[in-house]
Amino acid sequence: MAHPPTQDEKDLEVDHVEVVNQHTGAVDNKYLTHAEDDAAKILREVGLVEFTVDEDRRVLRKLDIWVCIPMFITYTLVHLDKSALSYGVVFNLKKDANLVGQEYAWLGSGVYAMQLIVQPLSAFALVKLPIAWWVVGNIFCWGVCLCCMAAAHNFAGLMITRLLLGGFEATISPSFIAMTQLFWRRREQTYRNTAWLMSSSVAGIIGPVLSYAIGHVHSGIKPWQGIFLFLGCITLACCPLIFWMMPNDISSARFLTPKEKAIAVQRLRDNNTGTKTSTWKWEQVREALVDPKTWGWSIMLACMAIPSSGIGTFNTLITKGFGFSSFDSILFQIPASVLTLTFLIAGTWVMNKIRLRSPVVAVFVLFPIAGAASLLYIPRTNAHALLGAYYVIMLYTPLQPLVYSWANMNCAGTTKQRTVGAIMFIFQCAGNIAGPQVYLEEEAPIYRTGLYADMACWCLLFTMIVTMALYLKYLNRRQMKKRERMGRVVNLRDMSIMTLEEAAAYKRELAAAGESEDINSHAFDDLTDFQNPDFQYVL
Repeated sequence: MAHPPTQDEKDLEVDHVEVVNQHTGAVDNKYLTHAEDDAAKILREVGLVEFTVDEDRRVLRKLDIWVCIPMFITYTLVHLDKSALSYGVVFNLKKDANLVGQEYAWLGSGVYAMQLIVQPLSAFALVKLPIAWWVVGNIFCWGVCLCCMAAAHNFAGLMITRLLLGGFEATISPSFIAMTQLFWRRREQTYRNTAWLMSSSVAGIIGPVLSYAIGHVHSGIKPWQGIFLFLGCITLACCPLIFWMMPNDISSARFLTPKEKAIAVQRLRDNNTGTKTSTWKWEQVREALVDPKTWGWSIMLACMAIPSSGIGTFNTLITKGFGFSSFDSILFQIPASVLTLTFLIAGTWVMNKIRLRSPVVAVFVLFPIAGAASLLYIPRTNAHALLGAYYVIMLYTPLQPLVYSWANMNCAGTTKQRTVGAIMFIFQCAGNIAGPQVYLEEEAPIYRTGLYADMACWCLLFTMIVTMALYLKYLNRRQMKKRERMGRVVNLRDMSIMTLEEAAAYKRELAAAGESEDINSHAFDDLTDFQNPDFQYVL
């Protein structure tokens, strides 16, 4: 007598279809859902292909060149253009634009307020529109906005252009999170997320140098106007290059041959996160809303955003308050960026070496807490000690890319990924709005309230990191029980965080034991991490 299907089986309800390899005429039996993702469509058109480790690496190199490089360029532009305000303020922007009270702080918050408003549109667009075209259109528009900031002469004009700038920049982080999930294995994602997110540190090196040079130019416009105009023009000049290089997805990657596209797809099978589908699934939205991980990551992003936006808006004013000149205050940002870049690369390497994310992120939180405490209590007459404490605080910078990378690895299903990314970014925007407001004008140059608020955020972040690690460990145990009920491999190891050689050896081990047939068989069925029994959470 047939038994009614269990919930686990309902989650995996699929259609049986035959996949014909167009090159060999062979028929491959595949199990695909009603709304298969784009990867499944590529495999249906090209068929399964055998490939070597060297071919795998060759495809990876092409992806790094044609996808990661334009992502890096774009995010460098994002941080250069967003930081233009903090570079301009040391060249009398407040005085020339007649800014009073908290108006300068609101210019810092305004960017993120608009990002908060447009984020739902961005999440929907990332499912329905070609990602690269959507990104390039927004790059062009914010470049125009930054150029227009040079013509603003009061708070209203600056605020309008900053709001528009924030609206067009809002989609970049969610878009690149989506692209990272779309093109790379989970082990590779850590380095690629680091590659495009470390552009904030690179921009922190380039921006001060450019601003220092522009500040010495006297050509009939104010130095801050020259900074806005020059950086805006650089952004516009990069648009054709980014449009030419960046693909929308694997199927549109003209730098890959048909076989390499199939390899690029099959590389992602171990992720169990799918690639991309243009079908918006409301059931995945509902799952994202009831998933505790969604709100855990979001709170963590808010805890990082409040200090990040506050210090990012007031960093040059903080260092100028140590007794340095305007030009020195800008140049002193460069060592901080070099230091954070070094820590980010080192942290990423350690994460992949130990194959754990939470311990590294937790340790990194301790540095800014110590730096902020030191900055509050070091005598204001000791400028060099204050500068050293400021540099220790700036080690908060690697936290965001490392947490983003960690969160990306622990979510599956196209619509759920975009929804979780949107919610995370909304919380980040809310934190970014609040950050500059706790830096009170009357407390300059010490900004005690801002530093105390930042320390509280970092302490809460530490608690959330430990809590999330414990919860992910619980979810992995739950996945094991689900596989056991379904008669699948129980103690499945996560191949997506292995090296190529380790993954190949483990697959041979599974094949020898006769257990490889069902492994990752639903990787491209656009299932969520709750639905797919083979999904494994990364601690």
